[in-house]
Amino acid sequence: MNADDFPTPDVEVESVDPESLKDRIDAGEDITLLDARMQSDYDEWRISGDNVTSINIPYFEFLEDDIDTEVLDQIPDDRELTVLCAKGGASEYVAGTLVELGYDVDHLEDGMNGWASIYEAVEVERYDGEGTLIQYQRPSSGCLGYLLYDDDEAAIIDPLRAFTDRYLDDADELNIDLKYAFDTHVHADHISGVRDIDDEGVEGVIPEAAVDRGVTYANELTQAVDGDTFQIGDAAIETVATPGHTTGMTSYLLDESLLATGDGLFIESVARPDLEEGDDGAPDAARMLYESLQERVLSLPDDTLIGGAHFSDAAEPADDGTYTAPIGELVGEMDALTMDEDEFVNLILSDMPPRPANYEDIIATNLDQNAVDDEEAFTLELGPNNCAASQDSLAGD
Repeated sequence: MNADDFPTPDVEVESVDPESLKDRIDAGEDITLLDARMQSDYDEWRISGDNVTSINIPYFEFLEDDIDTEVLDQIPDDRELTVLCAKGGASEYVAGTLVELGYDVDHLEDGMNGWASIYEAVEVERYDGEGTLIQYQRPSSGCLGYLLYDDDEAAIIDPLRAFTDRYLDDADELNIDLKYAFDTHVHADHISGVRDIDDEGVEGVIPEAAVDRGVTYANELTQAVDGDTFQIGDAAIETVATPGHTTGMTSYLLDESLLATGDGLFIESVARPDLEEGDDGAPDAARMLYESLQERVLSLPDDTLIGGAHFSDAAEPADDGTYTAPIGELVGEMDALTMDEDEFVNLILSDMPPRPANYEDIIATNLDQNAVDDEEAFTLELGPNNCAASQDSLAGD
């Protein structure tokens, strides 16, 4: 039986929408989840948190008329449970079965697909350049984007294709004109939204240094080179070449206040160097990354904020709720940023996590060498981003 084709339960099953579940987790409420997906899917990607208890029992364990007592013994009966699956079908069926057995159960609407649809906007309060800076956060994958606006003009950095309409709607609500959409590099963990936003009349911008990877649509967009400046009202966005994670990796300095580093530097780790040239090319890419960090990033004033394109479960948000931190703070907390080159290279090559799911297909899609519709694009990028060089935080090491 397909996990998405389950019959409607005979009993009424309450549901919880993904945003409400996240609000409860963020508020510190103790949450118990019964994840009915296959163990391999669960091991790769799941909802977690200090106050989240997660149990994995695949849906097929509930298909028998008499459920094995060893299965039921794993399920607590002294608290409320939320059952979830991939899309919501199997979880509703499993929840209904448990309701009939007397458990206090609801299920997550749209499952992990619904969880992946959460996209939050948080103001970067420590940004002190002209205008207002918003950080977009996708909790399911840790993807981050940025919206800078001033004097009725705006720019979006590292937009996701899945949320193209969201950016346009936000611009309308704020009564601002979305002028630019920037990519920092050819992403390996999500489908870029730059071309889709460009199709809506916004000027799409990609790094010129990324074109050599085989971008087929380069001539349709503006190509940014190191030192180029783009104006948003009174705020200046400066292009800063920072190769390493990829050869075309490019950061954008937002009015001398925040450096949007893409996948070059995160607040808890540094970039992995193996997604473009694989294991063989990783050592050279790591040395390139070291040079970029030392000469192009850490040479900026200590109070310059760093805002990456991702955060992991190991990242601690700032007081304003954003995943940003001043350079001086990161240098003080992350030994990798003060190591010599050989130590740095050895460190980041030593403990890289698994590569992002479907990363080769995602790269091909972002190069326009692989055409996918919106649904397939959304499915390709489900799961953790895994773009950092370490599983755990390097900050505080």
